[in-house]
Amino acid sequence: MGIKDKVKVSFITVIFMIFLICIVSISVAFLIKKNSFLNNQISQIILFQERMNQVIQDTDRSDTLKKIDKLKDSFNQYEKTFEKIKNTIPLKEDIGFASVLLEVKTDKEEISKKLKKIFINEHEIEDAFSKMYKMQERNLDLKKRFDDIYPKEKIKRSALYKKILSKESFQAIHYFGMAQYYSKETLYQHKTEESLKRWIDSISDTMGEFTDKALIKDLENYNGLAKKIGHISIEMQKLKNNKAVLQKRINGILQKNKKLATNISRIIEDMSMKIRNKLFFILIFITTFVIIFVVFFGLKVLKNVGLSVNEIEQKVEDGLRQIKELNTEIELTQKEVIFTMGTIAEYRSKETGNHVKRVAEYSKILALHYGLSEEEAQMLKQASPMHDIGKVAIPDAVLNKPGRFNDEERKIMDTHAFLGYEMLNKSQRPLLKTASIIAYEHHEKWNGSGYPRGLSGEEIHIYGRITALADVFDALGSDRVYKKAWDNDRIFKLFKQERGEHFDPKLINIFFDNLDEFLKIQRTFKDI
Repeated sequence: MGIKDKVKVSFITVIFMIFLICIVSISVAFLIKKNSFLNNQISQIILFQERMNQVIQDTDRSDTLKKIDKLKDSFNQYEKTFEKIKNTIPLKEDIGFASVLLEVKTDKEEISKKLKKIFINEHEIEDAFSKMYKMQERNLDLKKRFDDIYPKEKIKRSALYKKILSKESFQAIHYFGMAQYYSKETLYQHKTEESLKRWIDSISDTMGEFTDKALIKDLENYNGLAKKIGHISIEMQKLKNNKAVLQKRINGILQKNKKLATNISRIIEDMSMKIRNKLFFILIFITTFVIIFVVFFGLKVLKNVGLSVNEIEQKVEDGLRQIKELNTEIELTQKEVIFTMGTIAEYRSKETGNHVKRVAEYSKILALHYGLSEEEAQMLKQASPMHDIGKVAIPDAVLNKPGRFNDEERKIMDTHAFLGYEMLNKSQRPLLKTASIIAYEHHEKWNGSGYPRGLSGEEIHIYGRITALADVFDALGSDRVYKKAWDNDRIFKLFKQERGEHFDPKLINIFFDNLDEFLKIQRTFKDI
């Protein structure tokens, strides 16, 4: 094979490797996006099951048929929404090339099994509502009958007591007093067949003390009334007990589903971490292969001694140009991969790719005006997109929470600086070394109140101080899941207050002295 043919083959090989890097990056970004969507849908499922449970509880407490019918409509609406969300989640995931390559087939199968259990449990919640609805419907009917009969029973009992007192029979008064006592037990305390029997027996014992037919007739009528209202009270108590058992079973189902959802989220997080680690390994492998291939090709060119001096010089020049182009391509690929990984971190926290672009441009301006060389400022610009790479290891439930974090969530979120440093500091590449410093120190503050190490003043690397100001300026001026964008005047006021507190005083001066440059970048890379 001639030199020209070797050059062509080499160039095609390098292009193929770059294409392969792009394919792998896109596949990983797609898988991570799917994982994030799945996590969100599972959270929605659990939320709607909790709402369905709340409807069941409200049904238990409702005091009119109109209210429970309205709650039934609400439950049916939640059930329909649940089914819509359920239908967006495929239980049988296709195992494509990317899944096999990244070794996540087993994880997907485990997620599918747990999802099926959640959906099966949901049918039990639907069945529970149907039972609760019928029991409460019956309970309201019984309560209506109770409220209708109880005043009559009370009036009848009072009238009988007066008549019995007028007879001056101590034993009859005693028996009827017991009847009044057991009526309260039956209607308001124990509500059991045993208490009802004692009530009825006391009425019968009272009748046994008289021969007055009219009074006996009244006692017999009262006895029938007592039996009727007593059975209503007992049935209402049984319904109450059955509803409590049903609610306890529903609560148990919800706890199981929450546990299953938590396990699924953990599997998804582990799977995402596995995907990211595999991607990093593949990219390193491909980059190393390309470098070795280029070096090998260069040696082959040098060994080609069959050419004249002029031809050799020309071929060497051509070869060097090709090598330079390949090295430039490799360098550009490395920078693109770093930018892409930075963008993935921002995407997981629902931030735009323009955020990392703006932070990169702001960082370069600050570096140049601070006095860093053009080469160092360019290095800082290229590395700054990785400042929040540690966020890829933060759970979605924390990362994308709308609103303020609690103490536990804040501790988890604050670990992203150290996690980003751990991901990058093992590399000997200057660009990744710079990125590791930025990831580690961009949340430190000039007054020492920052994290993760509480550094202060010039203990904080200039890369960290510059990126901190650039990141905060852009973050405050951008919409987030937990806040709306600030206007510039409000940001400027805060920066003046934080001069010598959060930020390096010299950098604040540079910022305001060159404000037009920052505002131009802000407009140029504005989020769409």
